[in-house]
Formats: sequence, structure tokens, C-alpha cells
Amino acid sequence: MVKLTMIARVTDGLPLAEGLDDGRDVKDSEMYKQQVKALFKNLAAGHNEASRMSIESGPYVFHYIIEGRVCYLTMCDRSYPKKLAFQYLEDLKNEFERVNGAQIETAARPYAFIKFDTFIQKTKKLYQDTRTQRNIAKLNDELYEVHQIMTRNVQEVLGVGEKLDQVSQMSSRLTSESRIYADKARDLNRQVSFIIALRIILRLAS
Repeated sequence: MVKLTMIARVTDGLPLAEGLDDGRDVKDSEMYKQQVKALFKNLAAGHNEASRMSIESGPYVFHYIIEGRVCYLTMCDRSYPKKLAFQYLEDLKNEFERVNGAQIETAARPYAFIKFDTFIQKTKKLYQDTRTQRNIAKLNDELYEVHQIMTRNVQEVLGVGEKLDQVSQMSSRLTSESRIYADKARDLNRQVSFIIALRIILRLAS
């Protein structure tokens, strides 16, 4: 079943909309939401290049698609068909672009499109039961294949971002320290030059 749905702008990780009733039946739902926000942060920093990916986390899987600089993400049970999860996201994407496309870039506050929750809930209900004739037909639809979409582990994905952040911080620290060293070296050179010049003057004076 679909458990969580969140939409964010990729350029800065700003959350744009989410399923308001999502996560009530999920143990540790706040932890998973924090993982989603960390993922959005990684995407904003350019740590993940794939436009479509599945990410395993405990008993659940995050599925996301990126299009038009917007990330559409859902969390489902591991047993939920990957094909349905991505078709659910495609439905959300198409409607979100149609209704809010012109305002996505100018949105300045979190959850600026929270009213989109109405469409999220309505669409989620259509995808909950995998045995309905509609969903069976979608599973058999060969026009939308998901075999090429990569599946990774959440620790691996978020860990990559953390390691890159550490490397960036270390690089900044080394750059800062090298500037300090260069400044000290210049000061020392000036002091040495001054002492040499002073000795020459004293010799000439004597």
C-alpha cells in the first residue's frame, strides 16, 4: 500500500505538498519523513543523478521521479508493485504540472500547494488495492516498464551525501588553513626582510 507521498522542488529541497493523512498507520513515520527530507536535501545538493529511483528503507521502499525540477516521492510496502508505484507518481506529476506548473519556481514558502492533498488522497485510493481490474490492467500494460529503474539502500544513498559533505567540509577547512599559513608566511618574510635591512643599516652606520 501507499504510505507516504511528498512533493518537493529539487533546486532547493523546498517541500511543496504532501499527503496530510499519510503515515498514521506507519510506525516511526516521523523517522521516514526525516529520511525523505534528507533525500530532498541530497537531491538539491546534486548528490543523486538518477531521475527515477527506488530506495529501500526497512519494511518500505521510497520510489521517486524527478521532472521539471520537481521530485515526486512515495513510500510503499516492499510488497507493493513497483510498476503501480511509478504510475501513481506519474499521475501526480501530470496533475501537479497542469494545476501548479506556472507557480512552482516562484513558490517561496513550504507547502505552498498543500491543497493538492485532495488530489493525492483521491488518487491514492485508486492505487491502494492492487487486485482491482483497473490496477491489474496497469500491471499488464507493457508501455510502462520499470525494470531499468535502479534500487538502492537508504543508508547507501544518504551515506553518499554525508560523505560528500564531509569531503566538502574538509576541503573548505584545508583551504582556510592554507590561507592562514600563507598570511603567516608573508608576515614572517616581511619580518626577516626588516631584520636584514636593519642589520645592513647598522653596519653602514658603524
